[in-house]
Amino acid sequence: MGDDIRHEALCEFVATAAEEVRMPGVAVGVRSGGHEAYACHGVTSLENPVPVDPDTAFLLGSVTKTYTATALMCLVADGQLNLTAPVRDYLPELRLADERATAQITVRHLLTHTSGLGWGLIADTGEGDDALTRYVGRLAELEQVGSPGNRASYSQAGFNMAGRILEKVTERSYEQAIASLLFEPLGLAHSYFHRDDVMTRRFSVGHNLGQDDRLHVARLWRRARGDNPAGGLVSSAADQLRWAAFHLGGGYVNGSGRVLPARVLAQMREPTVTLRGSTLGDAIGLGWFVRDIDGVRAVGHGGTANGQFAELLLVPERDFAVVSLANAGPDGLAFNQAVLRWTLETYLGVTHRDPEPPPYDEALTRELLRRYEGEAALGPHGGRRWLGPPRRARGECRVFGRRP
Repeated sequence: MGDDIRHEALCEFVATAAEEVRMPGVAVGVRSGGHEAYACHGVTSLENPVPVDPDTAFLLGSVTKTYTATALMCLVADGQLNLTAPVRDYLPELRLADERATAQITVRHLLTHTSGLGWGLIADTGEGDDALTRYVGRLAELEQVGSPGNRASYSQAGFNMAGRILEKVTERSYEQAIASLLFEPLGLAHSYFHRDDVMTRRFSVGHNLGQDDRLHVARLWRRARGDNPAGGLVSSAADQLRWAAFHLGGGYVNGSGRVLPARVLAQMREPTVTLRGSTLGDAIGLGWFVRDIDGVRAVGHGGTANGQFAELLLVPERDFAVVSLANAGPDGLAFNQAVLRWTLETYLGVTHRDPEPPPYDEALTRELLRRYEGEAALGPHGGRRWLGPPRRARGECRVFGRRP
């Protein structure tokens, strides 16, 4: 299939898929063999509609973690940071709920989600340059769910702590450090953290499905600055393909210079911890999730903000990357996953198959049906969700607020 025909098919698929799930606006970018193609559809906001284009900025949520990890690896490559060093070597003021864990957690533990820290704090620590300092200063409030290095447990707090390490080592704010280490040398001109930078550009807002079965603009638009290292990046499809090209190209920027040695980028993609039964991947690298798809190794990361969803996937051995951005829930995640599957099959002939579900076991089901609480299941303003026996006459059960 020629590039023009394939691009036409991409645009048709994206438009059809977006309309099927009533997605207000989407932006998709594909890089294959050095060639880039974009398919954008819809508008930035139902209340103030502006057409989406490849430079429209979306909230990327946890895709930000790939930037935080890469910036820290820049410091590692320059000899300014040691991955195996205790975090307290860089943050001597650190206090956690478990003093023994506080002394044992290393930088590597943070980047591989093996610190044993709980998910994180939903806390507004302001918009000043001390936001991360204040966030980390409150981590004694966070439960320690495991011993450092014992197992993987996804931690927003761990990456915010990593962002604070970046501040201490560079003697700059997190946002300034990311700009100087990554945005500027890579030419990421449509990537921002500060609201004042975003509001003068074309940007997307999130939407959520209301009880009236209609989409409404999501408020708050984004979380507080103290959460930036784990999920605060606002960026475009075009910038994300540039970011992917950097990681695929061995650390070179347009052939003119190297930000990171190829061996360091390759190290980031190597599995460190195996995941079992996880939708995130088969293993965790340094800032990336690693998975094998139809015999091909891929790395990527997804992200969720309030009514906005992002997916970035790279297949290094095939010089391939795809980014998909959508601005409505709950179907933004499903839309992005459909884009990844379609592009993998259309461009690479790689089929992403769902795992075969185990046979139904009534005894095991009854054992698992109960009330579960955790911060990762909280909405943007807190609250609890039920996983378990139906509580309504129609037999419906709500999971993380999503309508069945």
